[in-house]
Amino acid sequence: MMKHFMRMLLQVWLYSYCICLWRCLKFIVRKLTGRCELQRICYNNKPGATRTMKIETSLKNSKNKLLQTAVSVHPDAIEKTIDDIMVLKKINLDTNPQLGVSLQACLLQIVGYRNLVVEIEKLRRESFDSDNPEHEEMLFKLWSLLKPGIPLQSRISKQWSEIGFQGDDPKTDFRGMGLLGLSSLLYFAEWDTTSALQILSDCLHPKYSNFNKAEWEKKKFDKAIGYSFAIVGINITDLAYNLLISGALKTHLYNVAPEAPALKHFQQTFCYLILEFHKFWIEEDPLDIMEFNRVRNKFHKKILKQLQNLDMALCPHFAASEDVINI
Repeated sequence: MMKHFMRMLLQVWLYSYCICLWRCLKFIVRKLTGRCELQRICYNNKPGATRTMKIETSLKNSKNKLLQTAVSVHPDAIEKTIDDIMVLKKINLDTNPQLGVSLQACLLQIVGYRNLVVEIEKLRRESFDSDNPEHEEMLFKLWSLLKPGIPLQSRISKQWSEIGFQGDDPKTDFRGMGLLGLSSLLYFAEWDTTSALQILSDCLHPKYSNFNKAEWEKKKFDKAIGYSFAIVGINITDLAYNLLISGALKTHLYNVAPEAPALKHFQQTFCYLILEFHKFWIEEDPLDIMEFNRVRNKFHKKILKQLQNLDMALCPHFAASEDVINI
């Protein structure tokens, strides 16, 4: 017991010592360079995840309450917050206009990410309500996009299985992800209809690859590519949601959103993830659907590894370099 207590005491002492040492080093570097830590970060790093995450860490670790709370202010209060930081750090905004602009860009991303988490969580918690006309309209629109020209015979129907729902009523499949699952699927079907239809076709009509029919049936490859499109889409929504909540998605969103990350950025990320998962599923060549969790976990680890690269933008065509001016 005493040994455990001494170890804990040593860890606390080491932590306190490192904090004090870090603050002393910051003071010395400021005296040598004439710039505070926020200035050094903004001037030495290009726009994107590297700069914004360093600013976020600096603000959170500050002993000053103004700086600590800067990461959670209302978007409308960002400009005033920056003015207050300039006064606190004794920085002349007229002679350092670039700093104000860079800080504003970083705070917009930091505050925007926090607000996006709240918005996504609200969507996830909102249950699909079959008595809500808007919810029903979204569901019927999803059907019309994925099954163009084929009428739905009734609201409760086995036809829903044709687009990958498990039962006669899709609302039961949305319980885990709520309205977030439906909105993600609908966005994908609207935004990239061609890809959505192709994946659905692959799911419904698995390819025989190079095997003859006997080998195919023997190895049960009839399920190798086939999976329930809608169910897997909801599952990939859950994957995207967890990446967002854990903060892992900051790397990507800070690189693709020039200002505040918004719902559309999350939805575009979902589109990328479901497209990449489908390719990954084919490459993994699972024997049957029972291997889904293994493949999904492996795919999750692959994405997490990519996001460890601070220059990573999962969707290259939404890269920050296309929209952000180097300020």
